[in-house]
Amino acid sequence: MRKVVLFGMNDYLRENLSYFGLYRRMFQVKKKYKPESVSFGEHKDQYFLFYEPKRIVSDKVIVWIHGGGWNAGNPKFFDYVGQCVADHGYRFISIGYRLSPKNKYPIQIEDVCKGFNSAIEYLKKKGIDTSRIIVAGPSAGAHLASIVCYCRRVQEKYKVDVSSVAGFIGSGGPYSFRDDQSRTISLLLNQLFKKGYDRRNGEPVVLMGKSHIPMLLIQSKHDGLIEYACAEDFAKRAVELENSCELYSVTDKKNTHSWYTAGMFLETRAENKGLNKFFSWIEEL
Repeated sequence: MRKVVLFGMNDYLRENLSYFGLYRRMFQVKKKYKPESVSFGEHKDQYFLFYEPKRIVSDKVIVWIHGGGWNAGNPKFFDYVGQCVADHGYRFISIGYRLSPKNKYPIQIEDVCKGFNSAIEYLKKKGIDTSRIIVAGPSAGAHLASIVCYCRRVQEKYKVDVSSVAGFIGSGGPYSFRDDQSRTISLLLNQLFKKGYDRRNGEPVVLMGKSHIPMLLIQSKHDGLIEYACAEDFAKRAVELENSCELYSVTDKKNTHSWYTAGMFLETRAENKGLNKFFSWIEEL
Protein backbone atom coordinates (compact mmCIF):
# COMPACT_ATOMS: atom_id res chain seq x y z
CA MET A 1 0.00 0.00 0.00
CA ARG A 2 1.34 3.42 -0.96
CA LYS A 3 1.79 5.87 1.88
CA VAL A 4 0.27 9.29 1.25
CA VAL A 5 1.02 12.28 3.46
CA LEU A 6 -0.09 15.88 3.60
CA PHE A 7 3.21 17.72 3.86
CA GLY A 8 4.14 21.36 4.26
CA MET A 9 0.70 22.62 5.36
CA ASN A 10 1.89 26.25 5.37
CA ASP A 11 3.25 25.91 1.83
CA TYR A 12 0.08 24.09 0.74
CA LEU A 13 -2.03 27.01 2.01
CA ARG A 14 0.32 29.54 0.43
CA GLU A 15 -0.04 27.70 -2.88
CA ASN A 16 -3.85 27.85 -2.75
CA LEU A 17 -3.90 31.47 -1.65
CA SER A 18 -1.58 32.47 -4.51
CA TYR A 19 -4.10 31.77 -7.28
CA PHE A 20 -5.91 35.11 -7.06
CA GLY A 21 -2.76 37.14 -7.49
CA LEU A 22 -1.53 34.89 -10.27
CA TYR A 23 -4.79 35.06 -12.25
CA ARG A 24 -4.95 38.83 -11.78
CA ARG A 25 -1.48 39.18 -13.32
CA MET A 26 -2.40 36.80 -16.16
CA PHE A 27 -5.27 38.97 -17.34
CA GLN A 28 -3.06 42.07 -17.32
CA VAL A 29 -0.60 40.66 -19.85
CA LYS A 30 -0.54 42.56 -23.13
CA LYS A 31 -0.97 40.40 -26.22
CA LYS A 32 1.86 41.66 -28.40
CA TYR A 33 2.02 38.49 -30.47
CA LYS A 34 -0.79 36.67 -32.25
CA PRO A 35 0.15 32.98 -32.34
CA GLU A 36 -0.66 30.64 -35.19
CA SER A 37 -2.79 27.66 -34.15
CA VAL A 38 -2.03 24.32 -35.83
CA SER A 39 -4.08 21.14 -35.30
CA PHE A 40 -2.40 17.74 -35.27
CA GLY A 41 -5.48 15.65 -34.49
CA GLU A 42 -9.27 15.70 -34.47
CA HIS A 43 -9.70 16.37 -30.74
CA LYS A 44 -9.99 20.03 -29.68
CA ASP A 45 -6.93 19.71 -27.41
CA GLN A 46 -4.69 18.28 -30.14
CA TYR A 47 -3.11 21.51 -31.36
CA PHE A 48 -0.10 23.71 -30.82
CA LEU A 49 0.48 27.46 -30.90
CA PHE A 50 3.46 29.01 -32.66
CA TYR A 51 4.82 32.41 -31.60
CA GLU A 52 7.14 34.34 -33.91
CA PRO A 53 9.16 37.08 -32.13
CA LYS A 54 9.44 40.54 -33.59
CA ARG A 55 13.16 40.44 -32.78
CA ILE A 56 14.91 37.05 -32.89
CA VAL A 57 17.93 36.73 -30.59
CA SER A 58 18.71 33.03 -31.05
CA ASP A 59 18.33 30.12 -33.45
CA LYS A 60 17.12 27.98 -30.54
CA VAL A 61 13.40 27.14 -30.56
CA ILE A 62 11.59 26.50 -27.27
CA VAL A 63 8.97 23.74 -27.33
CA TRP A 64 6.80 23.92 -24.20
CA ILE A 65 4.40 21.36 -22.72
CA HIS A 66 1.85 22.95 -20.41
CA GLY A 67 1.03 21.83 -16.89
CA GLY A 68 -2.29 21.64 -15.06
CA GLY A 69 -2.25 18.33 -13.21
CA TRP A 70 -2.85 16.40 -16.46
CA ASN A 71 -6.55 17.31 -16.12
CA ALA A 72 -6.62 21.02 -16.93
CA GLY A 73 -5.01 23.70 -19.06
CA ASN A 74 -4.29 24.21 -22.74
CA PRO A 75 -1.90 26.34 -24.83
CA LYS A 76 -4.41 29.21 -25.11
CA PHE A 77 -4.77 29.43 -21.32
CA PHE A 78 -0.99 29.73 -21.03
CA ASP A 79 -0.74 32.36 -23.77
CA TYR A 80 1.16 34.63 -21.36
CA VAL A 81 4.07 32.17 -21.39
CA GLY A 82 4.30 32.43 -25.17
CA GLN A 83 4.05 36.23 -24.96
CA CYS A 84 6.93 36.30 -22.46
CA VAL A 85 9.23 33.94 -24.35
CA ALA A 86 8.59 35.62 -27.70
CA ASP A 87 9.25 38.99 -26.10
CA HIS A 88 12.66 37.64 -25.07
CA GLY A 89 13.40 36.89 -28.73
CA TYR A 90 12.79 33.14 -28.97
CA ARG A 91 10.50 31.28 -31.31
CA PHE A 92 8.06 29.38 -29.12
CA ILE A 93 5.74 26.41 -29.60
CA SER A 94 3.18 25.41 -26.98
CA ILE A 95 1.77 21.89 -27.36
CA GLY A 96 -1.62 20.72 -26.11
CA TYR A 97 -2.81 17.21 -25.29
CA ARG A 98 -5.96 15.36 -24.25
CA LEU A 99 -6.67 15.56 -20.55
CA SER A 100 -7.48 13.17 -17.73
CA PRO A 101 -9.58 11.78 -16.12
CA LYS A 102 -11.54 11.06 -19.31
CA ASN A 103 -8.36 10.24 -21.20
CA LYS A 104 -6.02 7.86 -19.40
CA TYR A 105 -2.25 7.63 -19.74
CA PRO A 106 -0.50 6.99 -22.16
CA ILE A 107 -2.87 9.12 -24.29
CA GLN A 108 -1.11 12.25 -23.01
CA ILE A 109 2.34 11.07 -24.03
CA GLU A 110 0.99 9.92 -27.40
CA ASP A 111 -0.33 13.42 -28.05
CA VAL A 112 2.83 15.16 -26.89
CA CYS A 113 4.94 12.99 -29.19
CA LYS A 114 2.58 13.54 -32.12
CA GLY A 115 2.51 17.25 -31.38
CA PHE A 116 6.31 17.41 -31.18
CA ASN A 117 6.69 15.66 -34.54
CA SER A 118 4.06 17.91 -36.11
CA ALA A 119 5.76 20.99 -34.70
CA ILE A 120 9.16 20.02 -36.10
CA GLU A 121 7.61 19.36 -39.51
CA TYR A 122 5.80 22.70 -39.34
CA LEU A 123 9.00 24.58 -38.50
CA LYS A 124 10.92 22.91 -41.32
CA LYS A 125 8.21 23.85 -43.83
CA LYS A 126 8.61 27.46 -42.71
CA GLY A 127 12.36 27.20 -43.30
CA ILE A 128 13.17 27.52 -39.60
CA ASP A 129 16.29 25.84 -38.23
CA THR A 130 15.31 22.90 -35.98
CA SER A 131 18.81 21.78 -35.00
CA ARG A 132 18.70 23.36 -31.51
CA ILE A 133 15.39 22.60 -29.82
CA ILE A 134 14.82 23.30 -26.12
CA VAL A 135 12.04 21.17 -24.62
CA ALA A 136 10.52 22.60 -21.47
CA GLY A 137 7.51 22.18 -19.25
CA PRO A 138 6.12 22.87 -15.79
CA SER A 139 4.54 20.37 -13.38
CA ALA A 140 2.59 17.77 -15.39
CA GLY A 141 4.22 19.22 -18.50
CA ALA A 142 7.66 18.56 -17.00
CA HIS A 143 6.59 14.97 -16.36
CA LEU A 144 5.51 14.44 -19.98
CA ALA A 145 8.37 16.38 -21.56
CA SER A 146 10.97 14.48 -19.54
CA ILE A 147 9.61 11.16 -20.79
CA VAL A 148 9.77 12.35 -24.40
CA CYS A 149 13.37 13.46 -23.93
CA TYR A 150 14.78 10.55 -21.92
CA CYS A 151 12.74 7.40 -22.61
CA ARG A 152 14.07 5.58 -25.65
CA ARG A 153 11.16 3.14 -25.63
CA VAL A 154 8.69 6.01 -26.03
CA GLN A 155 10.86 7.64 -28.70
CA GLU A 156 10.97 4.43 -30.71
CA LYS A 157 7.27 3.65 -30.30
CA TYR A 158 6.12 7.10 -31.45
CA LYS A 159 9.01 7.71 -33.86
CA VAL A 160 10.32 10.81 -32.09
CA ASP A 161 13.80 11.93 -33.13
CA VAL A 162 15.40 13.83 -30.24
CA SER A 163 18.82 14.21 -31.87
CA SER A 164 18.07 17.91 -32.41
CA VAL A 165 17.06 18.51 -28.79
CA ALA A 166 19.77 20.67 -27.19
CA GLY A 167 18.33 20.84 -23.70
CA PHE A 168 15.46 20.03 -21.33
CA ILE A 169 14.08 22.33 -18.62
CA GLY A 170 11.59 20.97 -16.11
CA SER A 171 9.96 23.10 -13.41
CA GLY A 172 8.26 21.43 -10.45
CA GLY A 173 8.04 18.06 -12.11
CA PRO A 174 6.69 14.88 -10.47
CA TYR A 175 9.53 12.79 -11.85
CA SER A 176 9.21 10.05 -9.23
CA PHE A 177 6.02 8.69 -7.66
CA ARG A 178 7.23 8.67 -4.10
CA ASP A 179 5.48 7.01 -1.16
CA ASP A 180 5.54 10.35 0.67
CA GLN A 181 3.81 12.27 -2.11
CA SER A 182 1.07 14.76 -1.22
CA ARG A 183 -2.60 13.82 -1.18
CA THR A 184 -3.21 16.16 -4.12
CA ILE A 185 -0.64 14.44 -6.33
CA SER A 186 -1.94 11.04 -5.29
CA LEU A 187 -5.45 12.02 -6.40
CA LEU A 188 -4.19 13.42 -9.69
CA LEU A 189 -2.21 10.24 -10.43
CA ASN A 190 -5.31 8.17 -9.67
CA GLN A 191 -7.13 10.19 -12.32
CA LEU A 192 -4.28 9.87 -14.81
CA PHE A 193 -3.77 6.09 -14.68
CA LYS A 194 -6.27 3.31 -15.10
CA LYS A 195 -6.76 1.09 -12.09
CA GLY A 196 -4.21 -1.72 -12.21
CA TYR A 197 -1.91 0.09 -14.65
CA ASP A 198 1.80 -0.39 -13.92
CA ARG A 199 2.73 3.19 -13.12
CA ARG A 200 6.41 2.49 -13.64
CA ASN A 201 5.54 2.74 -17.35
CA GLY A 202 4.77 6.41 -16.75
CA GLU A 203 7.38 7.27 -14.11
CA PRO A 204 10.22 9.40 -15.54
CA VAL A 205 12.89 8.29 -13.04
CA VAL A 206 12.27 4.67 -14.02
CA LEU A 207 12.09 5.36 -17.76
CA MET A 208 15.19 7.54 -18.05
CA GLY A 209 17.98 6.19 -20.22
CA LYS A 210 21.40 7.39 -21.26
CA SER A 211 21.05 10.63 -23.20
CA HIS A 212 22.99 13.48 -24.81
CA ILE A 213 20.39 16.01 -23.63
CA PRO A 214 21.48 18.21 -20.70
CA MET A 215 18.79 19.01 -18.16
CA LEU A 216 17.94 21.87 -15.85
CA LEU A 217 15.56 20.96 -13.02
CA ILE A 218 13.98 23.98 -11.37
CA GLN A 219 12.42 22.95 -8.04
CA SER A 220 11.31 24.61 -4.82
CA LYS A 221 11.64 23.34 -1.28
CA HIS A 222 8.42 25.25 -0.50
CA ASP A 223 6.39 23.92 -3.43
CA GLY A 224 3.30 22.97 -1.43
CA LEU A 225 2.29 20.17 -3.81
CA ILE A 226 5.37 18.27 -4.99
CA GLU A 227 8.25 17.04 -2.85
CA TYR A 228 11.66 18.56 -3.62
CA ALA A 229 12.93 14.98 -3.42
CA CYS A 230 11.20 14.21 -6.74
CA ALA A 231 13.78 16.36 -8.51
CA GLU A 232 16.55 14.95 -6.34
CA ASP A 233 15.54 11.43 -7.35
CA PHE A 234 15.61 12.39 -11.02
CA ALA A 235 18.94 14.19 -10.68
CA LYS A 236 20.47 11.23 -8.86
CA ARG A 237 19.37 8.87 -11.64
CA ALA A 238 20.79 11.25 -14.25
CA VAL A 239 24.16 11.22 -12.49
CA GLU A 240 24.10 7.41 -12.36
CA LEU A 241 23.58 7.36 -16.13
CA GLU A 242 26.20 10.10 -16.64
CA ASN A 243 23.56 12.43 -18.09
CA SER A 244 24.27 16.13 -17.66
CA CYS A 245 22.03 17.57 -14.95
CA GLU A 246 21.72 20.77 -12.93
CA LEU A 247 19.27 21.01 -10.03
CA TYR A 248 18.37 24.63 -9.31
CA SER A 249 16.68 25.38 -5.99
CA VAL A 250 14.22 28.29 -6.19
CA THR A 251 15.13 31.22 -3.95
CA ASP A 252 12.39 33.66 -4.97
CA LYS A 253 9.80 34.65 -2.37
CA LYS A 254 7.08 33.50 -4.75
CA ASN A 255 8.25 29.91 -4.43
CA THR A 256 5.00 27.92 -4.30
CA HIS A 257 4.16 25.49 -7.07
CA SER A 258 2.08 27.59 -9.45
CA TRP A 259 4.23 30.70 -9.13
CA TYR A 260 7.62 29.19 -9.87
CA THR A 261 6.49 26.69 -12.50
CA ALA A 262 4.46 28.97 -14.77
CA GLY A 263 3.81 32.19 -12.86
CA MET A 264 7.43 33.22 -13.20
CA PHE A 265 6.68 34.10 -16.84
CA LEU A 266 4.49 36.93 -15.51
CA GLU A 267 7.55 38.68 -14.09
CA THR A 268 10.78 40.07 -15.49
CA ARG A 269 14.22 38.51 -15.25
CA ALA A 270 15.20 41.23 -12.80
CA GLU A 271 12.20 40.41 -10.59
CA ASN A 272 12.41 36.63 -10.75
CA LYS A 273 15.64 34.67 -10.29
CA GLY A 274 14.00 31.47 -11.51
CA LEU A 275 13.02 33.11 -14.80
CA ASN A 276 16.50 34.54 -15.15
CA LYS A 277 17.94 31.07 -14.60
CA PHE A 278 15.59 29.68 -17.26
CA PHE A 279 16.86 32.08 -19.91
CA SER A 280 20.50 32.26 -18.81
CA TRP A 281 20.76 28.46 -18.94
CA ILE A 282 19.41 28.46 -22.50
CA GLU A 283 21.77 31.28 -23.47
CA GLU A 284 24.79 29.37 -22.18
CA LEU A 285 24.03 26.12 -24.03
